[in-house]
Amino acid sequence: MEPVTDLHCDAAGTPFGADVAARAPDAAVRAADAAARAAGVQVREISLLGELDAVYRLYADIWRPEPKNPPVTSELLRAFSKAGNYVAGAFDGDALVGACVGFFGAPADGTLHSHIAGVPGAARGRNVGFALKLHQRAWSMVRGASTVAWTFDPLVRRNAYFNLVKLAARPAEYLTNFYGGMHDAINGGDDSDRLLVRWHLDAPSVVAACAGTSTAADAGTERASGATIALDVSPLGGPVLGTPDSQTVLVGVPTDIEALRLSDPGCAKDWRIAVREVLGHLIAEGALVTGFDRAGWYVLHRQNTASGDSR
Repeated sequence: MEPVTDLHCDAAGTPFGADVAARAPDAAVRAADAAARAAGVQVREISLLGELDAVYRLYADIWRPEPKNPPVTSELLRAFSKAGNYVAGAFDGDALVGACVGFFGAPADGTLHSHIAGVPGAARGRNVGFALKLHQRAWSMVRGASTVAWTFDPLVRRNAYFNLVKLAARPAEYLTNFYGGMHDAINGGDDSDRLLVRWHLDAPSVVAACAGTSTAADAGTERASGATIALDVSPLGGPVLGTPDSQTVLVGVPTDIEALRLSDPGCAKDWRIAVREVLGHLIAEGALVTGFDRAGWYVLHRQNTASGDSR
């Protein structure tokens, strides 16, 4: 498997100056190379029109959006790439098996916003998404960015685990109906509430996660230490409000919100509202999301909670 050879080059493959290369985070490049080898892919930037069209088609196959509202267009990808933003793909031989797109924020922020990333179902389970994100991390650090930010649906359990545990990103803000109604095969017209996460690229927890050493939260241990449940799952699969009267609180999410949107849209809507009211409220009042249990629990620590407080 070829290493990630383009991390020290611009979109045209031209090496950056020696001063930039001297400051390049070589450990991040090595971690990205290792992740790509483990996934059996080559991750590289994309700038040619044919490959940009392949990214457009890949995303359309994953999200299956309405014809007038694709996730991205080939023209937009072309502009992003030309302007020096991040458009990359994971290739298994000649086949595109994942792609990730991001653009820079305000210059003073030193932040890349990762707008969209996708891996088709046939390539899941190979850690292709992990390889893409580690390539994005190394690419960003080489170019002087210290943070990558992106949004995800807090109801999607596997995405919460991937973002908060596998990558050690940390939620910064709850965004209500951020994109408006999203009429595609994944979102099903649901309100597009999102968690904005920030990935501090050189944080010790991120360095450890990118080396394959990540630590998931343990809701049972937290309960034994006094954590209370702010939102639970009923025996029938619906949301149940709790009483978050401790400094550490747990917020549950359904097992498979995407399947629930198809089988019981009303219950799925109840979950959206409940998570918005509970998780969104806790974050707005200053609680920090410190981890996620793969069994479906956000772990939050409240900053100033007096005994007996409840919402």
